[in-house]
Amino acid sequence: MEYTQQSNYQQNKPSNGKKYGPIILIGALVLLLIIFWSRITVTIPAGHGGVLYRLFGGGIDTSKTFEEGFHFIAPWNSMTLYETRQQVADEEMSALSSNGLEIKIEFSTWYQPKWQELGYLHATIGTQYLTRAVYPAMRSAARSVLGRYTPEQIYSTKRDAIQEEIFIETKNLLEGKHIQLNQVLIRSVTLPPTIKSAIESKLKQEQEALEYEFKLEKASQEAERQRVEAEGKARANNIVSASINDKILREKGIDATLKLAESPNTKIVIVGNSKDGMPLILGDIK
Repeated sequence: MEYTQQSNYQQNKPSNGKKYGPIILIGALVLLLIIFWSRITVTIPAGHGGVLYRLFGGGIDTSKTFEEGFHFIAPWNSMTLYETRQQVADEEMSALSSNGLEIKIEFSTWYQPKWQELGYLHATIGTQYLTRAVYPAMRSAARSVLGRYTPEQIYSTKRDAIQEEIFIETKNLLEGKHIQLNQVLIRSVTLPPTIKSAIESKLKQEQEALEYEFKLEKASQEAERQRVEAEGKARANNIVSASINDKILREKGIDATLKLAESPNTKIVIVGNSKDGMPLILGDIK
């Protein structure tokens, strides 16, 4: 009887393993999730793009650039982030002009990686593309362009053209490198002191010569204006003199006499006393 009751108790006794098994499994999964959370999630910040490396799927994924935001990835894969906004690279270097003089130049380059080609950039050049591609292209283009010009042209007259040529040559050198070049800006050009003084003196003399030529031209224009004005007045006087005769003068005198006669003031008018037969007006009588 005792054996039967003990057997029934053992059969009806709850199993602790079955009771806590799901809880242990869930806890283990949560623990693994916490441990590997940083491996399976990626947050791409604003102004960046992501390139995925698949450990068991062919390496770098060159077909897709991952956009900003939150992403899940397999824990054995990795994501490399690139800033895709416009960036600036400043450079200061020395180069030789066309006549062999050393010139120091400071310039800035605006650049950014091409969004659609970010995977190819990561596969061929990598995250150090600034030092591996952009800087070498900038320096090579600058030395090539500066070597075509004299110090005077670099310092004054051809600065904008030089800036544009450096931009074009740098862009050509970066062709196929998956990098977008936006602009090249020359910040300053430094010449040897003696050369700089000579150029500034020459430019000053040229400005003074241009100013003197301007004054001469202005004086010449003023003289021409006065001559034309004088000729116009002379022609007008000749026309008036040619049109005046005794009849016209007599008619004008008669008109003036009539107006004076209509005036309320008292006057002495002597008729037929003047040589031309016009009335002679002596003045008012008060």
